[in-house]
Amino acid sequence: MMDWAGWFSLALVFTVLATLIFTRLHAYLVMMAALTILSVSGILTPTEALSGFSNSGVITVAAMFVVAAGIHASGGIDMLVKHLLGRPGNVRSAMLRVFAPVVALSGYLNNTPVVATMIPALNAWAKRIDIAPSKLMIPLSYGAILGGTLTLIGTSTNLVVNGQYQSITGEDGFSLFSIAAVGLPAALVGIAFMLIFFPRWLPDRREKKPFGNLREFTLEVAVDSNGPLVGQTVEDAGLRGLRRVYLVEVERDGRVITPVRSTEVLRGGDRLVFAGDTEAISDLLRMRGIVPSAEHDSSLPLQPDFSDRRLVEVVVSPYCDVIGSTIRDAQFRQRYGAAVLAVARNGQRIKGNLGSTKLSAGDSLLLEARPGFTVRQRYSKDFLLINDLEAESPRHEKGLTAWLILIAMVLAAGSGLISMLNASLLGAGAMLATRCLSVNQAQKSLDLPVLITIAASFALGMALQKTGVAAVVAQSVIDLSGGRPWLMLILAYLCVSALTEMVTNNAAAIIMVPIVLQITGGAGLNPEPFMFAVMMAASASFATPLGYQTNLMVYGPGGYRFSDYLKVGIPMNLLIGAVTIIVLLTGWDLTA
Repeated sequence: MMDWAGWFSLALVFTVLATLIFTRLHAYLVMMAALTILSVSGILTPTEALSGFSNSGVITVAAMFVVAAGIHASGGIDMLVKHLLGRPGNVRSAMLRVFAPVVALSGYLNNTPVVATMIPALNAWAKRIDIAPSKLMIPLSYGAILGGTLTLIGTSTNLVVNGQYQSITGEDGFSLFSIAAVGLPAALVGIAFMLIFFPRWLPDRREKKPFGNLREFTLEVAVDSNGPLVGQTVEDAGLRGLRRVYLVEVERDGRVITPVRSTEVLRGGDRLVFAGDTEAISDLLRMRGIVPSAEHDSSLPLQPDFSDRRLVEVVVSPYCDVIGSTIRDAQFRQRYGAAVLAVARNGQRIKGNLGSTKLSAGDSLLLEARPGFTVRQRYSKDFLLINDLEAESPRHEKGLTAWLILIAMVLAAGSGLISMLNASLLGAGAMLATRCLSVNQAQKSLDLPVLITIAASFALGMALQKTGVAAVVAQSVIDLSGGRPWLMLILAYLCVSALTEMVTNNAAAIIMVPIVLQITGGAGLNPEPFMFAVMMAASASFATPLGYQTNLMVYGPGGYRFSDYLKVGIPMNLLIGAVTIIVLLTGWDLTA
């Protein structure tokens, strides 16, 4: 029987899950609130509540962020992509060329920078080889997810599960490639499945790319009511003879004027829609009297100097504070220091008045932002950065050095020469020492919300273990399975898989690890295959764009709909789950 502390901890877990599922509160705030409650209530001592912040898995994750940033900043990923993509003859061949670098890279680097780097490269490549990006973007994300299951450092989930396993059991933990015995068969089967079925199942939406590779898209601006263009014709204002950009239509008082004559006289507040490419639009925004239309609608003080601004493409995350609000009501420019130039949903630019557009998770936004915008978004998960057109140039001369550091780190940890923690710390230090990335870039790479979420989540896991909740739940699972180890393994996998689709994969894994260890301890089972089941189930999240961050990142650039993920993701979930369970049941003795 559980005492009040046990029931309180169980209620707190359900409250946390409900809050994460049904609200837009940031995960790190929810987890820190739970940690505070457990510490203040006395259920956990301060040392126990804060144990996650000193966990070796969390520190390893932080160091791997820096290592991944070093490969990214040195142009190491670009170097690999350039030599491997080439000119395939069909969609299957193109997918295979994408899987080769993505799966390999994701085995050793955080998935997010790998996918973020590949998105603009794939968009440009897809256009060059005449294949719809929608045929390649979901395979890019799924390939990165499968690649993350190949090693202990492939995803942060593997590292934190290993760290929690070490802290609870006192064992040494798992080696760098121990998970590969399960992850490799799952990755091979998953890749084969995608190559066979995805070319037919994935939609062809090459005409519905939100901004494509930002070479061709529509842009909405406005005539400043107090600017010098009011009263001038289109020709006199210099808007007809612009290179690589064309004035498509003018909206005035709810009426659309198209085609636009050269003699059309401009009025203050006119909304101008142009079609063109990136460089031309950058020049257009520097013209006096031209302002972003959303900025004009916002009635905020205008700042005519746009020389220090840049174009940035982002995807609205499910944690964004302005979801459900219009751009005008959200006071977007004042809140974020960026003006919305275009919004795309389901692969198409949303037409009509930008200021009245309600934002939704997964929307692609083209923003005109100050340089500080990208820095702030490293610490705020309102948006996922897809493409910063004026980001710091890669240090290509350091690309080979960065790869050598990563290889040395993997060899040192894989051979058992040093621990994974020390290898990652040395690797991060070497990236900085050799100037593969700057200190500023290293600071940006540390995803603090993710690290805080992971570290704070340990308090919930500790409470479940300490108060006896894990033991009670574990006994219930044992009773439900009738003492059959194979059924316990399946139930454990299904529980983690279901939680992962609703909350973050790290939170789902950390909550389930103490419960699963109680199951194995109570039934006298080998914990290793059960821990691998937790790692795999937490990563194998394919069915929704919200289940895994890389899925959401490709949602807009691929022009997808939610149903596209269900169509291809549910079979992938079932397939990878089945392969994982079969491999674990045949390759491990559960009762050892």
